[in-house]
Amino acid sequence: MDETETLTRLGLALAIGFLIGVERGWREREEKEGERAAGLRTFALTGLFGGVWGLLAQALGPAPMGLAFLAFAGAATFFRWRETEREGIVGMTTLVAMFLAFSLGALAVLGDMVAAAAAAVATAALLAAKEWLHGWLKVLTWPELRAALILLAMTFVALPVLPDRGYGPYGALNPYQLWLMTIVIAGVSFIGYVATKVAGERYGSLIAGTAGGLVSSTAVTLDFARRTRAAPQLWRPYLSGGCAASTVMFARVVVIVLLFGPGLARAVVPALAAAAGVSAIAALALNRSFAGDEGGIAHEGEPVVRNPFELRTVLGFAALLAAILILTRIVTEYFGGEGSIALAAIAGLADVDAITLSMTRLAGGPDAGVAAIAVLVAVAANSASKSVLALTVGGRRFGLAYAGITAAAVAAGALAAVLVARA
Repeated sequence: MDETETLTRLGLALAIGFLIGVERGWREREEKEGERAAGLRTFALTGLFGGVWGLLAQALGPAPMGLAFLAFAGAATFFRWRETEREGIVGMTTLVAMFLAFSLGALAVLGDMVAAAAAAVATAALLAAKEWLHGWLKVLTWPELRAALILLAMTFVALPVLPDRGYGPYGALNPYQLWLMTIVIAGVSFIGYVATKVAGERYGSLIAGTAGGLVSSTAVTLDFARRTRAAPQLWRPYLSGGCAASTVMFARVVVIVLLFGPGLARAVVPALAAAAGVSAIAALALNRSFAGDEGGIAHEGEPVVRNPFELRTVLGFAALLAAILILTRIVTEYFGGEGSIALAAIAGLADVDAITLSMTRLAGGPDAGVAAIAVLVAVAANSASKSVLALTVGGRRFGLAYAGITAAAVAAGALAAVLVARA
């Protein structure tokens, strides 16, 4: 490598150590100078140290670098042991972070710079997420954790060996893609499920509705409508949570389209972004803390949603997705694009994810325009069904307000779709 590349790689090694050191140093910022084994400067120098030995390894071979790492690991372990002995607290996180800083510094010089930088960011994020991750573990029950572990094991064992080709009527079912789509949706939903349990009681309806919307905006809307029926004076914060869940639903569809059918993005994303913007503004305006309402409730609880990693739930979604994939192909073959749009309107009443995933299969083909319309129709149908639930379960005031906001969001989306089509 030339001089410029060498300096760039050494600079990255230093930056990697600095990034990890910022997080470690911030956590120990209250300690006096000389009372901690490693801080920001130590981590930055450790990253550079690894980078220098990576550079030397190109001339001397890997053995000297390995010996240097062992010497560094021994010294770091000794000082960390002295620190834990003084503090009476046992922990290996800082020590492992130091080993990673050295190793990633060496990788930045010897290997893929992008991979080294990405690993450094992931390391810093994991270190910074200590309280958040521990909060997840505190609220998760053993059946919930077991369900997640079983499903993840099934995925990593089964997914690589599933055939990646079409089966069934018109070759509509691809086992590999079907399970991949299912596990992606279940994974996103599980993140929202746990976030709901962590955030619901602490931050109220707005945050709980946002997290719950990752699981099911319909379930969240129904739950807040029921709560409004029981406590009508709290209809504003509950309506805020319902609007937040709808905002996340629009965003979920955008993510699905971008992941599985980017060819539909130009026609779909502006409309959904406009609809999400209206719902988000309404959610913030109705939120008690944003509006400056000092009264209200301190603990509202999280919306009632089911664990999306339960095997029965996952298999049920997979079956629904498979059925919609087959129906979409059959309806398209016999009735053309109009049939797909009608199917989307019906399927969207209950679930948006499955029909959206089905339509993404048409992205890039001659029916891409029809698929985009079908996605937007499904979203509108789902919004209408939630408005009916809000009106029938939550009462006149909650229901009419929710329906009005939803209608405004759908109208904004439709206007955006028309402007994009004419552009």
